[in-house]
Amino acid sequence: MSSDSIKTLQQKLFRGAEDANGIQQTESRDPGLTIQIPKPEVAPLALKPPPKTSKAASGDSKIQQNGQTKNYRQRLSESLGVDYHGVEKYRLLQDENRERHWKRWGPYLSDRQWATVREDYSDNGDAWSHFPHEHSRSRAYRWGEDGIGGISDSHQRLCFSLALWNEQDSILKERLFGVTGHQGNHGEDVKEIYYYLDSTPTHSYMKFLYKYPQRKYPYEELVNENVHRDRNVEEYEILDTNVFDDDRYWDVFIEYAKDEDDPDNIYIRVTSYNRGPDPATLHIIPQLWFRNTWSWPAQKPPLPSLSAATTDDDISYIKVKHPEMGGNFLCCLPSPPPMGPDGKFVGDEDAVINPDLLFTENNTNFRRLYNGVNQGVCVKDAFHDHIIPSHRPQRGRSDSQGTDGSSTPRPTASASTCEPLPQESPFVSSDKCGTKSAAHYIFRDVPGRGGCAVVRLKLTPLSPNKDRSLEDECAFDDVVEERREEANEFYSSLLFGPISDDLKQVMRQALGGMLWTKQFYYFVQKEWIEGDPAQPPPPPGRQHIRNKHWRHMHIEDILSMPDKWEYPFFAAWDTAFHCIPLAVVDPVFAKKQLDILTREWYMKPDGQIPAYEWNFSDVNPPVHAWATFRVFKIERKLTGREDIPFLERVFQKLLLNFTWWVNRKDSGGNNVFEGGFLGLDNIGVFNRSEPLPTGGNLRQADGTAWMAFYCLNMLNIALELAKHNAVYEDIASKFFEHFIFIADAMTYKSGDNESSLWNEKDGMYYDAIEFGPGNSIQLPVRSLVSLIPLYATLVLEPAVINRFPGFKKRMEWFIDNRPEISGRNMANMRAGGRGERRLLALASKERLVRILEKMLDEDEFFSEYGIRSLSKLHKEKPWGMQVNGDWHEVGYWPGESHSGMFGGNSNWRGPIWLAVNFLLIESLQRFYQYYGDELQVECPTGSGDYMNLVEVAEEIQHRIIHIFGRDMEGKRATNGGNVRLDQDPHFRDYVSFYEFFHGDTGRGLGASHQTGWTGLVAYHILQSGVSCRLPKTPRTPRSLVHHYFDETIDTQSEYGGDTQSLYSAISTLEVNTLGDISPDAL
Repeated sequence: MSSDSIKTLQQKLFRGAEDANGIQQTESRDPGLTIQIPKPEVAPLALKPPPKTSKAASGDSKIQQNGQTKNYRQRLSESLGVDYHGVEKYRLLQDENRERHWKRWGPYLSDRQWATVREDYSDNGDAWSHFPHEHSRSRAYRWGEDGIGGISDSHQRLCFSLALWNEQDSILKERLFGVTGHQGNHGEDVKEIYYYLDSTPTHSYMKFLYKYPQRKYPYEELVNENVHRDRNVEEYEILDTNVFDDDRYWDVFIEYAKDEDDPDNIYIRVTSYNRGPDPATLHIIPQLWFRNTWSWPAQKPPLPSLSAATTDDDISYIKVKHPEMGGNFLCCLPSPPPMGPDGKFVGDEDAVINPDLLFTENNTNFRRLYNGVNQGVCVKDAFHDHIIPSHRPQRGRSDSQGTDGSSTPRPTASASTCEPLPQESPFVSSDKCGTKSAAHYIFRDVPGRGGCAVVRLKLTPLSPNKDRSLEDECAFDDVVEERREEANEFYSSLLFGPISDDLKQVMRQALGGMLWTKQFYYFVQKEWIEGDPAQPPPPPGRQHIRNKHWRHMHIEDILSMPDKWEYPFFAAWDTAFHCIPLAVVDPVFAKKQLDILTREWYMKPDGQIPAYEWNFSDVNPPVHAWATFRVFKIERKLTGREDIPFLERVFQKLLLNFTWWVNRKDSGGNNVFEGGFLGLDNIGVFNRSEPLPTGGNLRQADGTAWMAFYCLNMLNIALELAKHNAVYEDIASKFFEHFIFIADAMTYKSGDNESSLWNEKDGMYYDAIEFGPGNSIQLPVRSLVSLIPLYATLVLEPAVINRFPGFKKRMEWFIDNRPEISGRNMANMRAGGRGERRLLALASKERLVRILEKMLDEDEFFSEYGIRSLSKLHKEKPWGMQVNGDWHEVGYWPGESHSGMFGGNSNWRGPIWLAVNFLLIESLQRFYQYYGDELQVECPTGSGDYMNLVEVAEEIQHRIIHIFGRDMEGKRATNGGNVRLDQDPHFRDYVSFYEFFHGDTGRGLGASHQTGWTGLVAYHILQSGVSCRLPKTPRTPRSLVHHYFDETIDTQSEYGGDTQSLYSAISTLEVNTLGDISPDAL
């Protein structure tokens, strides 16, 4: 390259600005989400419009470029006219219609593949010990791949992610570290700081932030400290160590941007800021590799290959050949030298940093792990050996022995006193080819306080010698910025009414995080349980440890994960909640998630839906029908389209699942469902998944209530389908009657006596143990078990009842002729409510009011941040009983669990969980449909402030939003009072979405990146963020807000006739504007 060319490249690479303190200056419309690169002192050159690739130029004629100054949004808008609803929505439509495969590439790498059940081939089922973190860099994975901020194709054949080295660590940082279930005092937990900042549904733009310490990473300290802490002490986190002191860390931003009209052209920009006070060196090592598919079958398939090449302009690139993918290229552009916050380059400004391309094989290093023989010289961990001298095998000892005396090497190994093998040893391929590759960039002496280094790469099927974008990095940057602006356009289109910038950011990061936590999930039960022909057979007893009855299971899909590090596997009831906010941004993906779990390669032939990989046979609450109908209605609201085939297909499979519940979980045929732990882990006095130490049968108030809830949702779907097929009218009648019988079972026969799960004295539902005829006791624990019966609520509109005369006749006959069943344990079905509606609910008006009295009591369930999972009453009054000399007790634990039940990594004895709060909110909104303003309750209890139920629901929503939003002092409750997280300008705009939250303080607990169901906060913000006050400020009086809902089959106002709610103006908005998304409005 000539000197002038280098200067031009530098000028194009570095644009934007930081202030004098090295702090990024962000645009008000996108706070905390914009990367600004320091600007050199020389004036930037005029920018040319992005050049068009040959494939893009041959795209849809409607969007051909017709002017050199218009961006893609402008051209597409002019072409589509009134049909333009945004670029991202256009891409979603293209993907749905199979015109472009926009989702072929996405964030489908796991954050943790090591220590998963799928990789466990042990004889005792101890996945944590069989494949520890120490093995992950050296041992080939069988069922998936992981990495930092990485992407892959939808079949995970080709993977890309980032590795880093600070010249202090003994290993490369190429995957996220955390303590295992055995090491953590509250179970497994990731010990890194990273954020999913942004993503569009098609992944046309994505952004990820990883904070990488400049000091040596404290692997050993984190493990040892957590191992020695008991369950009564908080977890030891990386911010508790000294590695981030003095801001000695890197902010490493990874951005992905797809070409405007070509989903296979991916621009990758890595921007790293030195936040510390002193210059520091950083190795940036992007990696491209194939998932190992060749080490398992008896007959090796054709091997894919990666190899090095250069363009005519000396730009290095990696050639990709795969028998199923065709050719691809990873172009590794030269980078300018580091630049300080003052806009000056480090060293010779005419110099550029070219990467060293490295190659090896994605094969296990048997020598390092087992002192065995490798298949070849090059193995999976070769880059560690090549770059880090202290990592190389040592002369004088076996490398299969860790520094702690364990049988595996530790990542904490310090430099050995033994002599390392010389650099000339062939760790990497001398032929520059293999199945794993890397581009090694070294940035030395990057200035502190905001100095930065930039790496640009492009993954493309186009020949590098013909790709003009490689010659114009200014155009490269323009592509990234255009995709970000299109993301801004997309998320702005979701908003209805004025919402604060802070809550907009919380919403966007929540939705972005949910889109980032998609993962390629691969599992074939037969191959997993029998072992692979080319590998040693697994231990004989292994097939009896778990999942042996799921022989039909064959999964190879992109699935929504709860948390890609702590829970890198699907969980059935989590998925149902994920799909509610996902449906707002991508209804097609949400529908597929719900549909696929009922397909024959997931669902057992008897109708059971798999729970999660630790035990597919476990039982999760039956929320699938609810989520299916909610997603159906959200899509109808967004697009005006009713996907009846989807609704009918899932409903047919759920009929099998409902039958499975009746046959397997109602052992006595009495419509009382035991169910087991039902996703609530340690909520009970006893482990509800095991036989009771007392003997007898557990009558579960929540199990029976869940089935009543399931029944009503199936009834609702059947009525919707009956609009198109009269057969479903009879099925609706069937579910109506089944609901009545389930409701009746809340009072159950015990010999000649009757016993009830309702406690009239306390005004709560409780579990009960039935020991025999006439001998049962209630377990008076005030928990979610007492509140879940409120979920079973459905309002029938008069228009619905009159539309289906057969259903109406059967319902009225049942009410008239079976009063002994239809007249107890539920609301009065004879009485018409507001607008002559009928109410189907377990809780009568009197019981509802009594339950709400406790639920809205701030000394019981009602926290500043939502509804607690256990009443605070049990802090001073724990309840327990002695059984066989052992004391079993439930007390109020607002934070982490104090017991090891279900691994001890979650707690349902006081914390706030967004999923169950979400269903309580919707239940209150439905009760309001029926009771209207007639029913007012004190909220909070004892405050003298009375609200209708829709206002109560909104108050709970606001309190949940307060977990994440800033208060008057700039603090977020989820940060737990951590000053750095609340006040540091490089932390305060980023939000962590935890699994659950402290019942008193709102501090985030459990999995720290569970944007799975915690992403529901985005839905709350969209629904009620307009009226949400700042945290810790008093609620101001407001007029009655009628912006909730309409479960009608006909498109009629909830008030009847032409009457409209105060928020009903949304009905006049154009389709694709979300507007009111409360259940009735859908």
